[in-house]
Amino acid sequence: MMQVFHSIDEVPLSFGPAVAVIGNFDGVHLGHQELLASIQAEAKQLKARSIAITFDPHPDHFLRPSEAPGLLTLIPERLRLLSLTGIDAVLVLPFGESLCNLSARDFVQNILVERLGVVSVHEGANFRFGHRAEAGVAELAEFGHTFRFQVTVHPPVSVRGLQVSSSAIRAAVLQGDLRRVRHMLGRTFQVCSTLATGRGIGTRLLVPTVNLATYAGLLPPFGVYVTHLSIGDRCFQAVTNLGNRPTFGQPSFAIESHILNFEPVEMTSETSLRLEFLKFLRPEVQWPTVEALRAQIMKDVGRAKRFFRLVGPI
Repeated sequence: MMQVFHSIDEVPLSFGPAVAVIGNFDGVHLGHQELLASIQAEAKQLKARSIAITFDPHPDHFLRPSEAPGLLTLIPERLRLLSLTGIDAVLVLPFGESLCNLSARDFVQNILVERLGVVSVHEGANFRFGHRAEAGVAELAEFGHTFRFQVTVHPPVSVRGLQVSSSAIRAAVLQGDLRRVRHMLGRTFQVCSTLATGRGIGTRLLVPTVNLATYAGLLPPFGVYVTHLSIGDRCFQAVTNLGNRPTFGQPSFAIESHILNFEPVEMTSETSLRLEFLKFLRPEVQWPTVEALRAQIMKDVGRAKRFFRLVGPI
C-alpha cells in the first residue's frame, strides 16, 4: 500500500535508500506513468523504495494565482492515480514562501539526500527546480555527482504523434477534444466530486438526475456530453449537461447528469461521484421554451443510447 507523507517531517529518518521523481503530476498522464514505472524498476533492482515528490498547491497557483491553469486532477484524485501505479510512497510538499525560496542546492541536500536518502533521481528533460526555477537537469546531474546519486533524464513521451504533457492535455480539454485527451492520459477525462448540496446527509436516489457539487478543477467547454457516472462502486450510462442552463432564465451553473440505465442507489453527502466524459454531443443552447428543451433532451438521450450500443464498454 502506498504511503503518503504530507510534509518532510512526516518522513521517517530511516526511509531511504530511495529512487525518486519530482513533479506536479497533474493528470498522472502517460509521460508521468513512464517515469513512475522507471523509478519502480530501478528501486526493485537496488532494493530501494520508489517515491514521487509533488506539491500542494500547484506552484503556479501560489506564484501566479490569476494566471494559474485549471488542474486536471486535484490532490485527492492525483494521489489515487499515483497509488494505482504501484509506487511505494508520495511526498506532498506544501508549496509556500519557505519552499519557494529554497535554493536548488538546499532542496537537493536537505530533502533529497538527508531526509529521503536518494540514490537515484529520474526526471523529464524540461524539469526545473529551486528558487526562481534556477536549476534544470544539467544542474541536477552536477548535484548528483557531488552528493553521489544517479540522474536519469527521460525524453518526452509521444502517442499517435502527440507529445504528452499536462499543458497539452489542458489545452485539449479546453478545446473539447476528448479523443486527444484520452490518448495522452491513457484513460478517459474524469471529474471527481460529490453530490450538490440540498439533499441532506443521507438519501436514496430515486430520480435519474444527479447534480455534482462545485468543482474547482478544469472542465471542458459548456455543452452536452455522453458520460459514465460512477456513484460509489456503481457505474451508470448518462447524458450530462455542463453549463449555465440559460433556458431557465438567470444563469445557474451546473454539472447535471441524466442516468440512462437508472436504478435506485443509496447516497450520502460524502458518496464519491466520478464523471467520465466520453463524447461531445452539442453546445449548450438557450431554447425558446422548456418544452423545446425537453424535446432536445430526448434527442440527446437517443444519441447517447446509440453511442453506447455501437461503442460498447470503454
